[in-house]
Amino acid sequence: MRKDGSFEMDLASMTITGLRSMLDKREISAPELADAYLERIAAVDDKLESFITVTAENAKKAADSAQEMINKGEASPLCGIPLAIKDNICTDGIKTTCASRMLENFVPPYNATVMEKLEAEGAVMLGKASMDEFAMGGSTQTSAFKKTKNPYDLGCVPGGSSGGSAAAVSASLCAAALGSDTGGSIRQPASFCGVTGLKPTYGRVSRYGLVAFASSLDQIGPIARSAEDCALILNAIAGFDPHDGTSSRNAVPDFTAGVGMGVKGIKIALPKEFYAEGIDDDVRKAVLDAADAYKAMGAELVDCSMPSLRYAVAAYYLISSAEASSNLSRYDGIKFGHRSEEGESFNDLISHSRSEGFGDEVKRRILLGNYALSSGYYDAYYGKAMALKQKIREEYEEIFSRCDVILTPTAPTAAYGINENISDPAKMYQADICTVTVNIASLPAISTPCGYTAKGMPIGMSVIGRKWDEVSVIRTADAFERDFTRQPAKI
Repeated sequence: MRKDGSFEMDLASMTITGLRSMLDKREISAPELADAYLERIAAVDDKLESFITVTAENAKKAADSAQEMINKGEASPLCGIPLAIKDNICTDGIKTTCASRMLENFVPPYNATVMEKLEAEGAVMLGKASMDEFAMGGSTQTSAFKKTKNPYDLGCVPGGSSGGSAAAVSASLCAAALGSDTGGSIRQPASFCGVTGLKPTYGRVSRYGLVAFASSLDQIGPIARSAEDCALILNAIAGFDPHDGTSSRNAVPDFTAGVGMGVKGIKIALPKEFYAEGIDDDVRKAVLDAADAYKAMGAELVDCSMPSLRYAVAAYYLISSAEASSNLSRYDGIKFGHRSEEGESFNDLISHSRSEGFGDEVKRRILLGNYALSSGYYDAYYGKAMALKQKIREEYEEIFSRCDVILTPTAPTAAYGINENISDPAKMYQADICTVTVNIASLPAISTPCGYTAKGMPIGMSVIGRKWDEVSVIRTADAFERDFTRQPAKI
């Protein structure tokens, strides 16, 4: 306690499991915990810009309700835990902008299913985190409102599109966060910001209330300080949802079941293409050192190959842009989204509304998607991308016939400078080479820190698992995290 009676704690060292213990032992109350994070946001976020909207009053009310549940002995693992929510997840009565002027004033009249589940658990939402516009980007610099910085170096990007969520966790502005992952948008920012991010199997978590980018690839998942914390959040948000036709009816296991079990006897594959030219030397070394650490723990390393990796980025951007062009066609300024005050005809109004509402990256992907789907080009581009999607799935199946999980770098580099790649879309797209195949094949994967560059920037590694086997993915990441010392963010 401070002299004035207010609460003070080292937020940077706190995990959900640690906070749960403190709350249950009455060492801190849920309102005190929420206030501590809100104070941290007020002190730091003007530099970091990780939140588009801070919901302080709502957070305090939620914290009061959570404390009532704790006092009654009815607390769930997430009761009273302060979270940030990516701003493409609908929140009843609270703005959901997708970091776009097209939805600048959109207030959803309903909650996404994941929000309903978190509220039932007694979780406390601190606010809506910034992101790349409509989740299109890998830097959070395409946001129309808050261009988030990296907590390890404010001159670097936090990754994207869930950069606001990852930066908020990394800078101790929340205990954990929700993001969405279409081609690496949870894992890559988790890697850049030195935190842990989990992309579940497609269909494991309901997408109802997630503003769509590419519907066959999008998946909501957690970003936190540990694999165990990610498992606790996934326990809360996973499961079948009748509102989402793609959500799975598969039984939901306890995702913490493998925590603390180690990796003895587990077979870990190392696809050679993920360690080839194009991967920075310090990234390659850090991940291979992690592989050696797993071997020392009793895991077996298996060499393998994924020849289709060289075509994966092209396939991903064709598929995702095609779906984006369809999903974003609803924003015309008449039925949905920003409405221009210019335009003398119906078509002029739509043109002006979209020109004013969408940013450059969103326009670029709409154009690419429409081109790929147009008459005369469908078979040459989109059709071939879908064929490659099947080929990538087959290659993963072959690898998993010989191993339990796959270990790769999360990104070819550590976080780069804010202005370094923004003007080169092709270079930005190629930076997704290590993550996109997971979404194409609908697999689960987790990114966790495995080292740091000479400049102190985090390096992430990814553990990829079979469909529906998040337990093994979490178990493998947890085993490494227990002996790895994280360096705190500098902000």
